[in-house]
Amino acid sequence: MRPRSPLEALRPACVALALLAAACAPGGDATPDQAGPSAAPTGSAPRSSAPPRPQGPPGALPRPGEVRPLRTGALPPVISSIPTKRKVVFLTIDDGWEQDPGLVRQVRDQRIPLTVFAMRDAVEAKGTPDQSGGQARYVGAGKWDYFRELREAGSPVENHTLTHPDLRTLPYAAQRRELCGASRLIGKELGARPTLFRPPYGSYNTDTLRAAKSCGMSAVLLWTATVQPGGKIAYQVPDKQLRPGDILLLHFRPNLARDFRVLVKKIKRRGYELGNLQAYLDATLAR
Repeated sequence: MRPRSPLEALRPACVALALLAAACAPGGDATPDQAGPSAAPTGSAPRSSAPPRPQGPPGALPRPGEVRPLRTGALPPVISSIPTKRKVVFLTIDDGWEQDPGLVRQVRDQRIPLTVFAMRDAVEAKGTPDQSGGQARYVGAGKWDYFRELREAGSPVENHTLTHPDLRTLPYAAQRRELCGASRLIGKELGARPTLFRPPYGSYNTDTLRAAKSCGMSAVLLWTATVQPGGKIAYQVPDKQLRPGDILLLHFRPNLARDFRVLVKKIKRRGYELGNLQAYLDATLAR
């Protein structure tokens, strides 16, 4: 038998390579187990059909010229509603006793604008919890970690004093200790000092405003309606209705996530948007 030349010896390998290349070519037919042209490349992450999460601050933002600026003086203004005719209201929540994780999920997942006014003794469970909505279950559960989660979900954490006193009964120096102490603590724990202050019980005097200015507050926030257990709105106006610019006050109470869900649905059924309080305050206090 004639010995094969080197080229003849290589021919079977070349034929095998050619057949393999044809099978892998883009125009080749794919078997049922092979990926078609529309399949993701090997090793790549599967494409997600979920829409991208919206960016920027949550809640409705003021339109140009929508908000009537307030005249401000030497002391921080006291604000109980936003001067707008748009059907928009603002949600705020006080104290910190009931640290219900369901609230954080709602705020984060639904991008609900919420402004938090934290009080040290409630957050750290140093006193008697608010039981007005039922038996508390999450008292001091996460301490400041819970409020870090709220802040990361887009909710600014503002000042509501250290111990929740009636400030009108205290001299200026004691009021200042309550406000500045709370601001220092929140800045230490959460990385940002408050710029808004809510007086406990809505009780304040000129010394309170002086202390608020001294501690870096730009405004003192009150409210126009409170939210009771069950998501019921208790109005402070005769017609018992929401009004444009209303600021609603909630508390960290038992069954908070359930009541919050009921409240948000109720507000939207009445044709109102949930507004970004800080953005509206910026427009309201524009000089």
